[in-house]
Amino acid sequence: MQDSGWRYRGGLALITAAMLITAVQAATPPAEHARFADDNDGRDWAAWGRSFSEQRYSPLDQINRDSVDRLGLAWSLDFDDVWNVSSQPLAVDGVIYTAVGYSRIYAIDARSGTVLWQYDPKVESRKMRMAWGSRGLAYWEGKIYAGVQDGRLFALDAKSGERLWETQTTEPGDNRYITGAPRVFNGKVIIGHGGADFGHVRGYVTTYDANTGEQLWRWWVVPGNPADGFENAAMEMAAKTWTGNWWEFGGGGTVWNAMTYDPEYNRIYLGTGNGSPWNHKLRSPEGGDNLFLCSVVALDADTGEYLWHYQTTPGETWDFNSTMDMVLADVRLDGEDRKVLMHAPKNGFFYVLDREDGALISAEKIDKVTWAERVDLDTGRPVEVPGARYESGEALIWPGSGGTHNWHPMAYSPDTGLVYIPARHMPGYYNDEGRTPQNWQMKPGDVLGLAGFYDDIPKNAGSTSLLAWNPLMQTEAWRNPTPGATAGGVIVTRGGLVFQGRADGDFVATDAATGEEVWRAFMGVGTQAPPMTFEVDGVQYVSILAGWGGATALLGSLSAQHGWVGRQYPRRLLTFALDGNATLPPSPPPIDKVEPIDDADFIIDPVKAEQGKHLYSTCVICHGTAAVAGGYAPDLRASPVALSPEAFKAIVQGGALESRGMPRFDEYTDAELEALRHYIRERARHQPSVWDQIKQAWDFIVLLIKMQWAKYS
Repeated sequence: MQDSGWRYRGGLALITAAMLITAVQAATPPAEHARFADDNDGRDWAAWGRSFSEQRYSPLDQINRDSVDRLGLAWSLDFDDVWNVSSQPLAVDGVIYTAVGYSRIYAIDARSGTVLWQYDPKVESRKMRMAWGSRGLAYWEGKIYAGVQDGRLFALDAKSGERLWETQTTEPGDNRYITGAPRVFNGKVIIGHGGADFGHVRGYVTTYDANTGEQLWRWWVVPGNPADGFENAAMEMAAKTWTGNWWEFGGGGTVWNAMTYDPEYNRIYLGTGNGSPWNHKLRSPEGGDNLFLCSVVALDADTGEYLWHYQTTPGETWDFNSTMDMVLADVRLDGEDRKVLMHAPKNGFFYVLDREDGALISAEKIDKVTWAERVDLDTGRPVEVPGARYESGEALIWPGSGGTHNWHPMAYSPDTGLVYIPARHMPGYYNDEGRTPQNWQMKPGDVLGLAGFYDDIPKNAGSTSLLAWNPLMQTEAWRNPTPGATAGGVIVTRGGLVFQGRADGDFVATDAATGEEVWRAFMGVGTQAPPMTFEVDGVQYVSILAGWGGATALLGSLSAQHGWVGRQYPRRLLTFALDGNATLPPSPPPIDKVEPIDDADFIIDPVKAEQGKHLYSTCVICHGTAAVAGGYAPDLRASPVALSPEAFKAIVQGGALESRGMPRFDEYTDAELEALRHYIRERARHQPSVWDQIKQAWDFIVLLIKMQWAKYS
């Protein structure tokens, strides 16, 4: 098979320097362009990454190392009946805009916390099952842009909240959904989608007119059926790196998070997602790099024409997305000024690329990585470790599918020259249980092409840290342990501070140069949302959404250890300023341990419980692995609803609690509902024995021995 290479393809992207200069000069940017192109004006936080560079660096310094001890709560706003607050708010001209839950938009006076207006797009019920929520908004020329879980993109008037236009970016009934923030540039708004982990999906991004919603161009990430022809030369090239009938599974490659606009080259960089199914040998049986999965792809911002790509994980088979943020910077490297793109995808390496042509400058591990020894700088390709592709049927890999760095954004400070990364240290277990291209079919319950995971995830299964990384030296500057296995996104300021919300409920400021913690405040609940900072009337504010939900909830005891289990915990927006003296509203203390309830007369049928275990896979995102809840949704082991067949049916099948975020599953039969109840009762009574714990430890040791034997044999 032809490999993907690591430099752009000259035949497809032969663009001379003169042509680039002419193209950039010919495009007269609109007046709004300056708001996002100027990294030195910190009054607003008007985009997901604050500016086009997505450095998440603020030039404000009123709050600094010396004054931060005066930082206090200025005001707070609690949201009722909202299950997820993972978004980073925007602040424009004294108004905060934020998306909570299923893209419910609030406009809030930044000085007082008074709600000015709100808009609810009323997401379609079936799409509520992908319970990630909105991660961010976009602003452009008096309009707020947001994507919706059910695939819609809409624009609102920023002053009134009136809907100006709306368009459906996906096909009705498909597996696609939107959680990421749109990006706006040159009067255009671009959006991708998720869904490659839930069934047949072929990824794409679409660009629309920011004023009217008219579609301008669409770029597919992976090739479709060759018999149907290719949309462009890039797809024809990519098809040479796939084998088998990959299009029958969709292929994946969704752009669900990272997109960065480069005004100097008038390009949009895409961070692309994993394959569908995950298992490479099933989707591409004879090998191949599978372009453009897990790549950074540069497109012409006006036309969507392919320019260059760099693939971080060729032929990926571990869910190693490259959909993590891409930061643009001008640096001095080896005595030369370079325009670079910095990227820390899931796979555990930190990459520095030349923005002009995509050439790899450097790549190094930022944490434990066992799937590859290194990245070869001559070829740009990872040097893989034998056995990492679970060729023998199973493998334990660092990092796991959660990645060393996930969507929680990192930040770059031009003052310190460091990148600040919310890093995760957690392995992943992969086992395809004898699946082959001949005997496997993609179907509900077996979408990934891997063995299902049904056991609880213990609280010590993973850890996190705040990592300060020198991107030019490719070395660690400092690292601070953070609570749990989910670390909140970060920002950095000219005041020399890194701000981060944490899983234990603390909002923390750290000295950007030394790593010393210099300030903390309790939020009343944990968070994974990134903060932001802005200025109004000469006062610098810092705001953050606090609330425990999203993907954190599915990790069982790993998430539940923080105690934020159930709807009683707040979802709130907190805003801080120097000498702020507001009182934090009360919130319940975290739960030490969930106590299951049971009906002693209920006789568990093992056959029904086993059937229910597999049906429960649709419940994991909200109610947690092995029915151990770790977030907003109730722990079903302790819920009286599961004891009543009538109440259980009314809620699960009938949608009685849709208004509170519990979607309707009307496709379940009464027999399937009964099987689910048997599984929940089995989990409520489950008590790991000493023998279970010994066996798990022994299985783990045997797996490690197998891994080492495969590596050196």
